Amino acid sequence: MPYLRLARQIFLKLLLAYVLLAGAVTLYRWVLLHALQPALGLDDAATSLLRRGGVLLSALLAYVVYVRLAEKRRAIELHLAPSGIAIGTVSGALLVSLPLFVLFALGAYEAVAWRGLQSGLFGVACVILVAAVLEELVFRGIVFRVLEDALGSLPALWLQSLVFAVLHIANIDDRASTMELVTTVASVTMVGALWTLIFIHSRNIWVAGTNHAAWNFVIVLSGAPLSGLEDWRELAPIATDVSGPGWLTGGVFGPESSPVTLLVVGLSLAALLRRARARQRLVLGMTGQRTPTAPAPVPAASA
Repeated sequence: MPYLRLARQIFLKLLLAYVLLAGAVTLYRWVLLHALQPALGLDDAATSLLRRGGVLLSALLAYVVYVRLAEKRRAIELHLAPSGIAIGTVSGALLVSLPLFVLFALGAYEAVAWRGLQSGLFGVACVILVAAVLEELVFRGIVFRVLEDALGSLPALWLQSLVFAVLHIANIDDRASTMELVTTVASVTMVGALWTLIFIHSRNIWVAGTNHAAWNFVIVLSGAPLSGLEDWRELAPIATDVSGPGWLTGGVFGPESSPVTLLVVGLSLAALLRRARARQRLVLGMTGQRTPTAPAPVPAASA
């Protein structure tokens, strides 16, 4: 019976969060945006920017309402933390740059031409930032914290990261072999756990979100596939060919599934987890205790 009650509690919180976020985003996209576009006389580029920014703002407002209703508190994890955001951004870029450098040095990826910076990259950067913050809001801000309250930090970390990974299969499910699907789930679970640990240390959505966005944008700049997506490779400053074996390059999912990347992420996970234990930032089991939520800088180990 206690487990059924716990499962019901988790389900109801997640359902409330889903209804609020989905409702707010749907209201904005299909009602407010359609009213704003003709009223402001916006072209396609401006409309796209307004759509992305509005979706993010709608989700953030819905999250604030959710925290008020479900947890009876302020959403202090949305407070801006400039130093933490700066560290998160730089560490995210550096963390993925290391395995990319090794993969290019080994010939797994080959730079064949220099295109230079293109104007479309700004739009790509905006899309990546909005998507990364939204994913952190949903997976770390909601799913992880709901599970952490019920199960403790470590079970919540791995369970939420696994769900995060399984949803990314949609990027490659029509092109990947069974082994590539398994490798993708394993690699994205580890990367999701990394961002969860950054959230555990910082207790700030923006810190985790900018780390996530910087990671993704560096991959785009390298000309390699991003999470199995080929959409933005033509906008990369570097024209890149995949020239190495699939087991080394990460296959259709790209460098995030490479064993070189997994080694770097695994070492970072171990360092962050050890520091989280030392600083007593983990909730151990179903204690009912809350982990501190005040924003703090991301530790240097994440870089």
